[in-house]
Amino acid sequence: MPPSSSPRASGANPANPELPRLVGLAPVFDAQARLLVLGSFPGAASLQAAQYYAHPRNAFWPVMEALLGRPGLAALPYADRLQALKRQRVALWDAVAACRREGSLDTAIEDVLPSDLPQLLARLPALRAIACNGALAHRQTLRALGEPGLPVLRLPSTSPAHAGLRLADKISAWRAGLAPYLA
Repeated sequence: MPPSSSPRASGANPANPELPRLVGLAPVFDAQARLLVLGSFPGAASLQAAQYYAHPRNAFWPVMEALLGRPGLAALPYADRLQALKRQRVALWDAVAACRREGSLDTAIEDVLPSDLPQLLARLPALRAIACNGALAHRQTLRALGEPGLPVLRLPSTSPAHAGLRLADKISAWRAGLAPYLA
């Protein structure tokens, strides 16, 4: 897919060619997925660990634990967490496939190459909704898909940088948005 027309995800300064080109993680899914959760792009801790939401203060895994009714999910080995998501018919990926970024903040993302979301959606015939983990994931998803014919929900970011909401508030917001699609 061609790079985004905006050199910087936030629409600000031009890309810094001195920053290394970072490549995201592969999607996690099976064809039975009913819900696709899209982040923006993995943070530095996630890229280093090659694991989605690897930063210990990211609330993604505790949020999923609460939503899926799976006590202890966040403490399981990574491969087991991914299998639990698949069993619950939840797929996982990022809206940005590659970019340049210093640090881990979404506001620092530049030179975006979007993920091939249309190709993934074609492989998910049971998909009922897309949940975007934060504002950038939502913008990039709409840019890539336009009107995909199913709900594209903007949920509060689980990132530790989004400290304006307590964990309980994030869980509540995610539950309210996703309840119809997790049943």
